[in-house]
Amino acid sequence: MTQSVSNPPLDVAKIRADFPVLQTRTPSGQPLIYLDNAASTQHPNCVLDAMNTCYREYYSNVHRGIHALSEASTEAYEKARQQVADFLCATSTHEVIFTAGTTAAINTVARTWGDQNLSAGDVILLLISEHHANIVPWHQLAERTGCKVEFISLDDDYLITDDAVASALQNHQPKLFAFGAASNTLGTEYPVQRWTTMAHDAGATVLIDAAQAAPHAPIDVTQWDADFLVFSGHKVCGPTGIGVLWGREDLLDQMPPFLGGGGMIQTVTTEGFTTHALPEKFEAGTPPIVEAIGLGAAVEYLQSVGLENIHQHERALGAKADAGLRDIDGVRVIGPTPEHKGGINSFTVEGIHAHDVSQFLDSRGVAVRAGHHCTMPLHHALNVTATSRASCYLYNTMEEVDVFLQAVADVRNRFAKRGRRRRSRKSRSGS
Repeated sequence: MTQSVSNPPLDVAKIRADFPVLQTRTPSGQPLIYLDNAASTQHPNCVLDAMNTCYREYYSNVHRGIHALSEASTEAYEKARQQVADFLCATSTHEVIFTAGTTAAINTVARTWGDQNLSAGDVILLLISEHHANIVPWHQLAERTGCKVEFISLDDDYLITDDAVASALQNHQPKLFAFGAASNTLGTEYPVQRWTTMAHDAGATVLIDAAQAAPHAPIDVTQWDADFLVFSGHKVCGPTGIGVLWGREDLLDQMPPFLGGGGMIQTVTTEGFTTHALPEKFEAGTPPIVEAIGLGAAVEYLQSVGLENIHQHERALGAKADAGLRDIDGVRVIGPTPEHKGGINSFTVEGIHAHDVSQFLDSRGVAVRAGHHCTMPLHHALNVTATSRASCYLYNTMEEVDVFLQAVADVRNRFAKRGRRRRSRKSRSGS
């Protein structure tokens, strides 16, 4: 995920015109400044139009209907699979499995490959910065099989070095190394290809959680040499309820199906069943047809803008926000310096709970996240209960960052002396 300096700047005004919600005002009457993109992104007209057209003109169930609507839906659904394969630089659409999201994709690997390959004494290696979606399924696998889950810690600069990864791989000899390509809380962008090579050299299988990477920079699963990769539609300008499990075809072929039912079978008798070939083998029941079509339109839109352009733009926004936050007295940035991260900045304001910070910013029209962001182990390791998080995307502007920074400075000045805190409300925010 390297930054390119040769790409022209994005035409942000043109991009913003593609997103209807950005033309609205918040209940406070302020123009919407949406900085909650790490949790979920907004939708361009092409995604809304693709889904609406399907519902209005040709929706039907896919694959088995011998009529015009079913054939049209099937063609659009499988076109979306090809669009995703192209987005990931995958060699075959057979390696692209549609799921309900990143969480469902990781659970699928845990309940199939994990149950098949891990046993008592084996180790799963994770980063302390992982999202709960890439922690809880492995804890559940450990409960079922007796394997262990180990974590790699941060250093004092909020970083995980190659030496730390090499040491953990040597000490734990994991069967699986599962890590996020980018942290949803710290914003850190990790060296996926390098760590994957190190893990393979140590004999580990590798799963990449690309939920925070797929929206922001190019992905090439062949170059990364991953074994599994997962991401969610709603973080790449697509709809909710749809995600992707990409896996090496030889691994997917060896794995048993997770869910059973219609769609994933070749034959069913009173004695048993045989599974369909990939990818249907892992897509039991009626799939998320319209959502997949929307996802296909979304990734095609991002490719038309240019993932490298998006990455460069976000890094500039993130660096401006990082510098501005560090200049505000009483504000602590929870994450590394800008050269190590993208457009995510998590922070605390001394004497003020993250929920109060978020609520104040909302009154200025600025939408940020507040809570533990589904990274409770990370927050515990940092001795922080909750953080506020501003996450930029392709449609955000430098002017919006200025408004955000002024709002943070104002909330600090307004409430710091009062020491206003919430003592009873627990941090519950996810993603």
